Amino acid sequence: MENSKEEYINMQLIDSQSPYKNIIDLKNAIIFRGLVDGFMITYQLGICCVYIVFVATNIKQVADQYWNPLDVTTHMLILLLPLILINYIRNLKLLAPFSTLANLITFVGLAMTLVYMFKDLPSISEREMYGSLRNFSLYFGTTLFALEAVGVIIALENNMKTPQYFGGYCGVLNIGMTVIVILYIIMGFFGYIKYGSEAAGSVTFNLPQEEAMAQSIKIMFAIAIFITYALQAYVPVEILWTTYLDHRIQNRKILWEYVCRTVVTMVTFVLAIAIPRLGLFISLFGALCLSALGIAFPAIIEICVLWPDNDFGPLKYILIKNILLIVFGLLGLVVGTYVSIVDIVNSFK
Repeated sequence: MENSKEEYINMQLIDSQSPYKNIIDLKNAIIFRGLVDGFMITYQLGICCVYIVFVATNIKQVADQYWNPLDVTTHMLILLLPLILINYIRNLKLLAPFSTLANLITFVGLAMTLVYMFKDLPSISEREMYGSLRNFSLYFGTTLFALEAVGVIIALENNMKTPQYFGGYCGVLNIGMTVIVILYIIMGFFGYIKYGSEAAGSVTFNLPQEEAMAQSIKIMFAIAIFITYALQAYVPVEILWTTYLDHRIQNRKILWEYVCRTVVTMVTFVLAIAIPRLGLFISLFGALCLSALGIAFPAIIEICVLWPDNDFGPLKYILIKNILLIVFGLLGLVVGTYVSIVDIVNSFK
């Protein structure tokens, strides 16, 4: 009799219509939703931390030429209140004009930076063509951090007036990413040719501190990134407030939402002060979060979507591709995060 009960329960668990199956699916959905949200929040907070370090460091390099030098932490503290206030903007559409302004400033700043890069540009033969295998993990994290904007992409599409123009071969996403990739290639290639192993976490840090044009570039980029901070902070606030807090709070919701926005800003501020290493910060969050969000999770989701029908194409190439992506993403997460943490610890010694 006991064996019959066990067989019955097992059959019910296998049956796709079974309530046990639904309960298991619900639990798995909750677990994986929380996992994705956790990575997404961590990644976006990491971006905000990088932005704070970037803005404070650029302002410091300019301010030190005219006033008594202050520690970069002091400059971060001065930025804290403005960062809190700009993060109080609740509607993403209200950020659009500021984002447009930031983009214009960025393009002008990039053009001015290229002037410095092409001035007395060394021969490519003077630079090492290949890096070490160990540094590849840092490059891996940095590249993911630079190119992937998984959190902002969904938010932008949802807030577009005509979201149907977002995707497609000639959609907003592909056109925008093409321009960004070309700019990254140009800045990265010529930045390395110009400065070699002395290239800093941001090329603006390599510009001469005493020249007015270089100082204006640093101020322009500081303003652009400061404005963009609110766009990046919008994502963790939206996830935390909409998914986990809004339905739990009955009174004074607006007040508590502002509290949530303030706490998010404070967390990024504290992290930025704790680890003011821009290049290593970028690599750490790229490897830690985007290896999962940008490589492993999409492959896992595609497998789950196609699994009931086993529609994986000839020779199950889609399944094989996704398995390889999952392995590659997890490997990048573990190795990249480990190397970044080790280098951060060593940088404080």
